[in-house]
Amino acid sequence: MVERRVTVGWAEGLHARPASIFVRAASAAGVPVTVRKGEGNPVNAASMLGVLGLGAEGGEEIVLASEADGAEQALDRLAKLVSEGLEELPETV
Repeated sequence: MVERRVTVGWAEGLHARPASIFVRAASAAGVPVTVRKGEGNPVNAASMLGVLGLGAEGGEEIVLASEADGAEQALDRLAKLVSEGLEELPETV
């Protein structure tokens, strides 16, 4: 299991537009990814309802995880997106 702990960089947290950006990026990652807040239950990072249900606010820590081949690079890219509050998935890390 590969994990990345990351602080949410969007001031509004993983709500509305930022959640949509994150879900699209997770869907495009090419590997299944889960996300959880604190010690809560992980949800599918490609699920808008699941991500919104986390209630992750700006400045809070979330944990991205995957067991798939290629997870290291995919999680690095998603972690960069979340920590920097980017408007789209970076092409390179």
